[in-house]
Amino acid sequence: MLQPWQKGIVTRIEAATPNTNRYWIELPETPDFDFKAGQFVTLDLPIHEQRNKRWRSYSIASAPGGGNVIELVILHVDHGQGSHYIFTEVKEGSELMLRGPQGVFVLPPTLDEDLFLICTGTGIAPFRSMAHHIHNNNIAHKQINIIFGTRTRQDLLYADEMQALAETMPGFNFVPTLSREQWEGHNGYVHPVYEALCENRQPAKFMLCGWREMIDEAKQRILNMGYSSKDIHIEIYG
Repeated sequence: MLQPWQKGIVTRIEAATPNTNRYWIELPETPDFDFKAGQFVTLDLPIHEQRNKRWRSYSIASAPGGGNVIELVILHVDHGQGSHYIFTEVKEGSELMLRGPQGVFVLPPTLDEDLFLICTGTGIAPFRSMAHHIHNNNIAHKQINIIFGTRTRQDLLYADEMQALAETMPGFNFVPTLSREQWEGHNGYVHPVYEALCENRQPAKFMLCGWREMIDEAKQRILNMGYSSKDIHIEIYG
């Protein structure tokens, strides 16, 4: 059942990377916005006469339990009507109409197997929510690996925050990899990273979030390693 549309007020905007902003949105009609880590909201933007062509969906980057304020992280897509409107017209104090929470891209009921959260770009948003939710609620878990692929260091979203979490949360591992810049960390795409971590073929669940090309390749590689399609959960961006 779809949730009703409600008003959101943008209370804060911060640049995260050269082409990505973080937006904090307060929901004055909902004292406690209840959602599951990994879910998304849909914005109704005034960019088209047809309603369904005005809708843009974004994963919630903040963890549950934040009252009636949520955080979205949004990429300015070249020739993207929705993101162009958000970047040029939306200011602190702007009102937006949104609906949610929506989606089934959420954590398994129990975390009794290793968990691989594989993402590119703003696909890290639902995984940031999940990582903080697990940490905040002391949820028992096996090894959790966020494998985050992007082009350069300036594109690394939440990297300092995720690294700090890795230093304080047992069993949590943050592995960024850059495809277009040499640095002291991993280089290249995400695929060799999770393949190396799964060389023992341990029981595991895989959650994939990002552009379709990455997801299609990752799904096939994971199947080739001997895992089942039931072990793979996907959320496609764009």
